[in-house]
Amino acid sequence: MTKRKNFAGILYLLLLILLAAWMFGLFDTPDDGLTYSDVVALIETEQVESFVLEGDTLTLNLRKKHPQLEKTKLTATIAYPESFMEEIRDTVRAQKEAGTLKDYQYLPKEEVSPYSYVLPIILAGLVLIVVWVILAGRANRGNPMADFGKARTIQGQPGKKVTFEQVAGMDEEKEELCEVVDFLRSPEKYTKMGAKIPHGILLAGPPGTGKTLLAKAVAGEADVQFLSISGSDFMEMYVGVGASRVRDLFTQAKRVAPSIIFIDEIDAVGRKRGSGMGGGHDEREQTLNQLLVEMDGFNRSEGVIVLAATNRPDILDPALLRPGRFDRQIHVNRPDVKGRHEILLVHAKDKSLDETVDLKTVAKATSGFTGADLSNLLNEAAILAARKNCPALSMKDLDEAMMKIMAGPEKRSRVKSRRDLKTTAIHEAGHAVAMYCLPTQEEVRHITIIPRGRSLGATWHMPKDDSTNLTRNEMYEEIVSLLGGRVAEALYIGDISVGASNDIDRATALARDMVARYGMCESLGTVSYISDDEIFVGRDFEKTKGYSEKVAGTIDDEVKALIDKAYDHCRTILTENNEKMKQVVTFLLEHESMSGKQFAQCMEGQPIEEASEIVMFDSEETE
Repeated sequence: MTKRKNFAGILYLLLLILLAAWMFGLFDTPDDGLTYSDVVALIETEQVESFVLEGDTLTLNLRKKHPQLEKTKLTATIAYPESFMEEIRDTVRAQKEAGTLKDYQYLPKEEVSPYSYVLPIILAGLVLIVVWVILAGRANRGNPMADFGKARTIQGQPGKKVTFEQVAGMDEEKEELCEVVDFLRSPEKYTKMGAKIPHGILLAGPPGTGKTLLAKAVAGEADVQFLSISGSDFMEMYVGVGASRVRDLFTQAKRVAPSIIFIDEIDAVGRKRGSGMGGGHDEREQTLNQLLVEMDGFNRSEGVIVLAATNRPDILDPALLRPGRFDRQIHVNRPDVKGRHEILLVHAKDKSLDETVDLKTVAKATSGFTGADLSNLLNEAAILAARKNCPALSMKDLDEAMMKIMAGPEKRSRVKSRRDLKTTAIHEAGHAVAMYCLPTQEEVRHITIIPRGRSLGATWHMPKDDSTNLTRNEMYEEIVSLLGGRVAEALYIGDISVGASNDIDRATALARDMVARYGMCESLGTVSYISDDEIFVGRDFEKTKGYSEKVAGTIDDEVKALIDKAYDHCRTILTENNEKMKQVVTFLLEHESMSGKQFAQCMEGQPIEEASEIVMFDSEETE
């Protein structure tokens, strides 16, 4: 590519040189430097055998070589041809009669239009301008500074349209957007009633829930131009570039209207203003101001709908969220069990599944998973199946993929001492027994002391349903189950390890939320002392806590009291189930893993059956 550019540059340079040479007459035939008197003297001394005067160019053929120029054919330029011929007429006539001059010709220059002189100059100038434009365009094409103010959009391709059929698990969200699609298809139906299409729609929700896919489906269903850009693409180190790109983006959209602009991660440019150090007018605010004007200002864009996606709607500027800009906010939540089943069906279309795979069972066991999580689950299972050269994806592959996603791949090669194995078995057994004895806690699915990822062991549990409205008792019993590992170590080893550090962090954070955020403490009352507001450097640099030091001390005391109560409760549970604890630990040390069914049989005093190959997706337990 570089050689081709260098070759083209050399050609353009040669062309410029040739044009310059032609314009300045460098290609004209040069004369021999004879003066007017030299020419007259040569003719009068009968040294010329013949000559031709064409226009102002005189060509002489001498009888013998010129002593200085060493040639017989000479050329000279005559400024006034008519006067020259008048002067030598008698001499030439006499020599012609005497035979010393064989022949001579005089060809006067034809009358030429003055445009014939000007036209070549104009054409040469035009050629030079064209060459300069081509060279400048090539230079700018490789110069990133030339397109700095233009929006780098990704336009939807006609052959790759996404429709609502490819979007699963979002029935309510699709209903909201169907109105936009219908308006773009037949706007006269709404304008007749005086209705106006929303200028902007904000898609808010957790990462991986399909906000971008939903926006593409709207464009595909409406069959209009779709321009996609990321919020971070507006920001550069140079001042004014962001606002220029916003203007260029809306100019492109208006040119192909009706159209849809999709701004992904709009919180990168739409944060609340006044958040900079000192509250100054920084580049992000300038870009946001231009976006506000384009969406609903004096220059409002007609026929352009703005779709935006974010997982942080709480930090967006209020002026951006008002009606007239983002008229609607659609919350794209995590799918329920029905939605997860539909999403799994969509992602399983291009995968070979054997008869053991039951996607309904997988959907029931993956509560809290987003569309991206489910897609990743099937992809990881397909990779595992391909690695084993299996013709189809099985339930066992899905089971292993689930555990790999949650905790990482198994590390059986890691050498562990007998003491570490026993400590890990006791720790995981403490979690499992505490969960089993707490009525609000989730069902234990698998216990292992095989290292995975950063953990030395794990106790997996699955939620019973999709409920997200936690009660005080559920949160308290979760703290009790989190402390199960630490309590078991203290009871059965007589010492404690660092393995419970993450459990303690989670238990403390949950207890602090109960006391200071959710108003679940009687001594503090129904008051929230923790705010979810984002603290911006500058605006809230000197922001103080909204409560006194006395209240802060009370919060710390209540959190500790709640943790201590949960600790005592957990110790009571494990002490009462001492024999069950020992059985679980012994089984783990012998087999390294224990399924949820085997654990339940142990806790119920039944004979422990042989382990099933399927751990996380047991169809009998999910019915």
